[in-house]
Amino acid sequence: MNFTLQNLNFSPSPSMLVIGVVALVGVAVLSFLIWKRSLHPGRTAAVEALRLLATVLAVLLLWKPEWRTVIHPESSPQVMVLTDASGSMDTVDAEVAGGEVISRREWVDQVATESLVEKLSANGANEVQRRAICVPDEDVPLSGTDLTAPISDLLEEESNLRAVVLFSDGDHNLGQPPVVAAQRLLQRGIPLFAVPVGSEQRLPDLDLIAVNAPTYGIVGENVQIPFTIRSSLDREVRTTVRIHDATGRLRSKEVTLQPGVENYDSILWRIEDEGTTTLTMEFPMADGERVRANNRREFNLTGRPESIKVLVIETLPRWEYRYLRNALSRDPGVELSCLLFHPSLGMGKGPDYIEQFPSQPEELAAYDVVMIGDVGTGQLTPDQCAMIAGLVENQASGVVFLPGDQGNQLSLLGTALGELMPVIPDANQPQGIVDPTPSPLELTSEGRSSLLTLLADTEETNPEVWNSLPGFTWHAAVTRAKGGTQVLAVHANRRSQFGPTPIIVTSSAGSGKVLYMGIDSAWRWRRGVEDKYHYRFWGQVARWMSYQRNMAPGQRIRLYYTPERPEPGDGVTFHANAFDANGAPLQDGEVVLEAVAPDGSSTSISLEESDAAWGSYSGRVRITQPGQWKISARIVGDDGSSVETKLLAQGVELEKVGQPARPEVLEEMARITRGRVIRPANLGALADEIRALPAPRPIEHRLPLWSNWTVVTILVLVLGAFWTGRKLNGTF
Repeated sequence: MNFTLQNLNFSPSPSMLVIGVVALVGVAVLSFLIWKRSLHPGRTAAVEALRLLATVLAVLLLWKPEWRTVIHPESSPQVMVLTDASGSMDTVDAEVAGGEVISRREWVDQVATESLVEKLSANGANEVQRRAICVPDEDVPLSGTDLTAPISDLLEEESNLRAVVLFSDGDHNLGQPPVVAAQRLLQRGIPLFAVPVGSEQRLPDLDLIAVNAPTYGIVGENVQIPFTIRSSLDREVRTTVRIHDATGRLRSKEVTLQPGVENYDSILWRIEDEGTTTLTMEFPMADGERVRANNRREFNLTGRPESIKVLVIETLPRWEYRYLRNALSRDPGVELSCLLFHPSLGMGKGPDYIEQFPSQPEELAAYDVVMIGDVGTGQLTPDQCAMIAGLVENQASGVVFLPGDQGNQLSLLGTALGELMPVIPDANQPQGIVDPTPSPLELTSEGRSSLLTLLADTEETNPEVWNSLPGFTWHAAVTRAKGGTQVLAVHANRRSQFGPTPIIVTSSAGSGKVLYMGIDSAWRWRRGVEDKYHYRFWGQVARWMSYQRNMAPGQRIRLYYTPERPEPGDGVTFHANAFDANGAPLQDGEVVLEAVAPDGSSTSISLEESDAAWGSYSGRVRITQPGQWKISARIVGDDGSSVETKLLAQGVELEKVGQPARPEVLEEMARITRGRVIRPANLGALADEIRALPAPRPIEHRLPLWSNWTVVTILVLVLGAFWTGRKLNGTF
């Protein structure tokens, strides 16, 4: 039931109307009787008038009053033609007469012409305007398509809309869902006529989606650069991926791309010079491919000379230890220290030897990699094992387990190092297993793609190198690899109930890395080739383990982070190791990290202390923009303790050329607004259909007084005045 008093409209239900009238009559009668019996009729009349006023306000609020204003248009009805100008409209998949295929943008320009505008105007009956929406903004790093905001803005600006015609591919990636705009059009009684543009099938294309290059590499060494290519072709494609720098130095790799999926691969690049170099990865256009722009990406890679500190701990100087020591001591990028617990001759002495295990965390913290040979609790105390574990977990160092035929490493299982070991040793065979004939190593799928096991100059020839290596006759007895580890190589001839016996296994531990090498005859790889493969393998191990730890080393702070190549929207976890002026882990200090975005805005956070014994701090920053971020960390109150680095956030292209059109989005919008989808062949009838539409409804604004805070406040004030008046009048 509705009734109106000029602009004031009430809509009570029948029962609420009756209840309200009865309440008003009852309160009026009650007030009259109280007034008649009162000894102070004047004051009582004022109090009862307040009672009656409060009752009237309460009843009126229950009848849901609304203040309604109606705006009648004074101009001709308007028809707005909206044309999508977003980046996805550059997709070349719109067919015109004669079978020619042009871009979606060009198709709209050919169709939404002045002649169409004249037809829609219906000889002046409608005022027609054309407006481009979703125009890319060069100043906005992540410019995309928002179909809702332009329509909402249009409804705010225009009061006499008869219809909206939308030319779009339906793609949207920003703002509220387009159905929100459709619902607002429905509330105004404005139908939407949608004209879908583009093909519903993905454009035949090869797209270089991502290049996940590491932050830096060692001068003179190879780095592995993973990449992802998405194929929307309907056939298998063989192509050549090339990577080159500004000098023209080139590296290429033949890849086979499977149809309709994302293909993952990697390519090697050798760093020749120090400093940051801009590299380009690209591949040629394939037959039938329609988009050239996404076959190429540029990225930066920094070359550094590194000095990696390695500590090797062993008991007997077995052949594996001797050749490993030679390989590392002759590596110009490695600074070697050896700790030899000889059971009969005592501690080893000579060049590169130290006489005792580091006694303080700050002494052990100098090492990037610790290699543990056939050593157990007879040589290392539980506290020393805990120090090594803390170094790996809190300071991103690496540990290598190299078991031997004495079986000493089994005693480490009860220490902190036992948790780090990536395999479960077979306690029933502590001395390992001896094979009567040499057995080869067999690389797993992870091993074939790992930089650690790359002994050849190219990935294509690497399997040949491994097949040519001499076999081994002894290996450590292992039940299986632990969960969450990566098995790079297995025994080619021995299996257990869990599968082939793992020989080379890697894993992560805290912020550091772990490697298990279950044979003691890698030195045999020297046969016929001298030091070529043996030196290369252990050099790669040392660099792989120390990589993260040396991402941004400073005098007093070491900073590293994951992921290395974040995308906007990702959270990056920063870890810092801080030291006091004496080189000891920072105690009770505060480390502040500042991240400066490409646009100059900055974020500053205080890193939380993770482990005081190792001066370990961590925090998290959300990356909001693509481009180069400047990262710095410092110890509060110490001006000489800062470290700086740069983080490159890969831009995410919200507008992707080559994606299929989404007409279902436009169909839903048209259905909600009681319009319809207009196919290109039926555009001629659009003018007649809009001409037949009724005139736009007057715009009606409703202010619900029953839920307005001002009206409720007035009611509360009247009730307060009534209650106060009762007290003053002596009525209780």
